[in-house]
Amino acid sequence: MARMTRKTTKRAFAVVGSLAVAAVALTACAGGSGDGGDGKTLKLWHYEGADSAMGKAWAEAIKVFEKETGAKVEFEEKSFEQIQKTASQVLDTDAAPDLMEFNKGNATAGFLASTGLISDISGAVEEYGWADKLAPSLQTTAKYTDDGVMGGDTWYGIPNYGEFVGVYYNLDAFKEAGLEIPTTYDEFVDVLDAFVAKGITPLAEAGAEYPLGQLWYQLALTKGDRSFVDAYQLYKSPVDWQGPEITYATDTLKEYVDKGYIAKDVSSVKAEDAGVSFINGTAPIFVSGSWWFGRFVNEATGFDWTLKAFPDETKLSLGSSGNLWVVPENAANKELAYEFIDITMRPEIQAIIGNNGGVPVAADPADITDEKSAELIETFNGILADDGLSFYPDWPAPGFYDVIVQQLQGLVTGTQDAATTNANLGKQYEEGTADFR
Repeated sequence: MARMTRKTTKRAFAVVGSLAVAAVALTACAGGSGDGGDGKTLKLWHYEGADSAMGKAWAEAIKVFEKETGAKVEFEEKSFEQIQKTASQVLDTDAAPDLMEFNKGNATAGFLASTGLISDISGAVEEYGWADKLAPSLQTTAKYTDDGVMGGDTWYGIPNYGEFVGVYYNLDAFKEAGLEIPTTYDEFVDVLDAFVAKGITPLAEAGAEYPLGQLWYQLALTKGDRSFVDAYQLYKSPVDWQGPEITYATDTLKEYVDKGYIAKDVSSVKAEDAGVSFINGTAPIFVSGSWWFGRFVNEATGFDWTLKAFPDETKLSLGSSGNLWVVPENAANKELAYEFIDITMRPEIQAIIGNNGGVPVAADPADITDEKSAELIETFNGILADDGLSFYPDWPAPGFYDVIVQQLQGLVTGTQDAATTNANLGKQYEEGTADFR
């Protein structure tokens, strides 16, 4: 029977509001339902498109799995939104799949872990040696406490891809302006000043959606360290909302607008608009995630570009593992689920992710034949080597994404000052995390 504590009961009502994400149709990457040669079927749910890096890799994994095990893989047509909204009900029944992709984080995988709906897979992790393939910051999102807080001691999922926020640079624009790609934060600011002096707004940004909040958090990281990240994300100590990290981030973000680094109308700009302004060459710099990489390969073809880690001596970057493979507690074929997970961690499957614009977590660099993809993975591996993944600003509390967007809009439009912005953010953070701490 699933355990439900006072904390998790309260969280069950909050979690729905934090899951407003775009639905992506689940594609049946392999045909067939019915029994395999050994009379067993693996019921698998995931929501990656067939043309995505993960969709392609997992389609191949299905073929390998069926050939090696004699079992069949069965899909049900699901979307991201369907899985998120119905998981708590379906996973507590015999209709639960054997294996599914689920979003990482306290309000999602952590919630399922705390209510006993997904399995402790620590034994399988040890048996298959998956921990040896995952950097510490990737493991954080796969391990949870009894209350569902990530960074615990118990394994509830396995990621096989990653993501990070870095800086996209238009190399042609830099060459034309006589500028070099910055390697320090001071050089980064010098570049912003140089473009402004030429009448160019350098940063593609969006204040109506996530990019501006991610830049705000990245600025905080330039004054932070791992203890700040652990306080903010894992509740290991109180967060000082008038302290040096957050004060610097909020003050500096306002300065970015005032100095012309960011367009004055940023509060109404959406992420898609910001991405397109980089694609069409309007803005020479875009601070955003590796999830844009594949699209830029296909669409930003009018100039040469690159993606680098944010240039700062703290070596902290937004990012995390990708979503997790989780095994429902009511799964009928857990051992088959573990076998499938293990196949997705093999170098040849990881290479498919890497050669199609994804960020594998356990690829052999020699297997990455696409030059631009190799550069992407090299950058990600460098962040991992520095233990730099620092997660995302909205993760600590359900609904905090909307709070960040709203408060930073007030900041950049001038309707509230930095101190008020920090106080409002802190109040909502404390209220939203009260049940976790």
